Amino acid sequence: MTTLIRFLSRNKPLVGLVVLMAAVAVLSPSFMTVDNLLNILRQTSINAVIAVGMTYVILSGGIDLSVGSVLAFCGAVCAWLVAGDLSIWLAIPLTLLLGAGLGAVNGVVIGTGGVQPFVATLVAMTMLRGATLVFTDGRPITTGTGAAADAFWSVGGGYLLGIPVPVVVAAVVFAICGLILTRTRFGRYTYAVGGNEVVARLSGIRVNLEKTTIYALSGLLAALAGVILTARLKVRSRPPAPGTSWTPSPPSWSAAPACPAARAPCSARWSAPSSSAC
Repeated sequence: MTTLIRFLSRNKPLVGLVVLMAAVAVLSPSFMTVDNLLNILRQTSINAVIAVGMTYVILSGGIDLSVGSVLAFCGAVCAWLVAGDLSIWLAIPLTLLLGAGLGAVNGVVIGTGGVQPFVATLVAMTMLRGATLVFTDGRPITTGTGAAADAFWSVGGGYLLGIPVPVVVAAVVFAICGLILTRTRFGRYTYAVGGNEVVARLSGIRVNLEKTTIYALSGLLAALAGVILTARLKVRSRPPAPGTSWTPSPPSWSAAPACPAARAPCSARWSAPSSSAC
């Protein structure tokens, strides 16, 4: 009994989630169906991937406000590459490399430059919002209907052994990053930097390099989330009006009418975030 109470006290968010799911399941019997649960997992996989990178950043004592703008910019670039009929085996790695590079810039500014993470990533968020609008010229970017576009669609809308691909990707990211955080020197250094940066530096940890790597990882995972979001169809989102929220917003989408078949690819258009209110 004591063990159970200790477990419940240490996992209050999990207990709350289970209680909430039970309540919704009672109110709506269709909630616990396999299709609905898989749909929920697909929708939350994008935030889950971003949250993994943010976990590293927060553990290191920082914050990254630019992940939404990195997602938007990398999503636009990825759509442009796929529209040029570039193989997804090149388009996706290039997009991830771009995201890692943008995150590394944040890390250098914060670590080497000594700028506060809130300020540095807020500036990066604003700059990347503008860069996305300039890159797209404020117009939709279509991924086309070629072979590359069809293969790209499977990243966000496909299934692997009956499980949505985004869910599989998120699970792999969780597993790999969890092992890195708990089983490697890099993970221990992340905790050390967040616990006491001065002591970590005196202990011989290269704090600046550690921060650069952490923010690069955050940028890479934000780019991965952008790839998944870009590959999905029939998704619409608008950012909040400037000044109403610090939360970075994903790109907005304009999609073709619903396809007859749930898993059949159809054309979609990518639009840069607008500055108008929702």
